Amino acid sequence: MAKREELEKLFAQYGFTDFRWLKPKNIRVAQWVRLRCMFGCPAYGLKGTCPPNVPSIEQCREFFSEFDEIAMFHFQKTLADPAERVPWGRETFQGLLNLEREVFLTGYYKAFLVAFGPCDQCEECSGNRVGCKDKKSARPGADALGVDVYATARDVGYPVQVLRDYKETMNRYAFLMIE
Repeated sequence: MAKREELEKLFAQYGFTDFRWLKPKNIRVAQWVRLRCMFGCPAYGLKGTCPPNVPSIEQCREFFSEFDEIAMFHFQKTLADPAERVPWGRETFQGLLNLEREVFLTGYYKAFLVAFGPCDQCEECSGNRVGCKDKKSARPGADALGVDVYATARDVGYPVQVLRDYKETMNRYAFLMIE
């Protein structure tokens, strides 16, 4: 419990107060999510943190199982202009990366962030990990790793729905893996 209290204070220092603790078994990883990336996402094959540049679904399941604790962060945001999504996402992602580093420096050497969407840190992506301009900061999105974010969020009581219009409130989720 002391571990969680210590981490929760750190989360609050970075302004991340809406989160839930999960165990690896609570992360729902499914093959259909990967297929949805392959057949439905315009970024498929164009980003170094998206399929096919990520581990297999089975490797992703194994990855999640290697952690003791997972903090699932919830971000609720309404934007009047869809063009605001990328700057908001970059700023939020950078804050999460800073938190990941701080958790790492606190002694949780396996700290690893799973982002809430495809990596948009650079204006132009090389499309692969080898040519990535910011390998240190690039992180895969939950869906790229096969996480059924809808089921996972609903299982812990978080709101999530398909948006029909850019003016609707977004619910985004990121995961901080902690040992």
